[in-house]
Amino acid sequence: MAIRYDLWLDPDNVARHRAVEADLIRYFVERFADYPHIRLFGADPYDYDAPFNRLYDVLMARAGEYCEREWRYAPTPEQLNRAFFLAVGQSNKFLRDPDDGDPHRSDP
Repeated sequence: MAIRYDLWLDPDNVARHRAVEADLIRYFVERFADYPHIRLFGADPYDYDAPFNRLYDVLMARAGEYCEREWRYAPTPEQLNRAFFLAVGQSNKFLRDPDDGDPHRSDP
């Protein structure tokens, strides 16, 4: 398997990597707006048919294609994953159950 990820091929081009990663976060947040609200907790995290897991798989593939098309850049799986979850944290499209087990979360 040939190395094809831009981050690995040109690790010193930090400005370009950061620009692509910032654009990926924006890309994911914009894509989330196309979907109804999605519940994060309550379902089995290993259920491939859970809405969040299906959304993750689809958007990861689309984001990789987007980077190659718009930036001529091959992102690493880790870059895609990090950008996705940073975008989840910024988006208001994801709902949490009141009893999701987070001890730091207070109910309204």
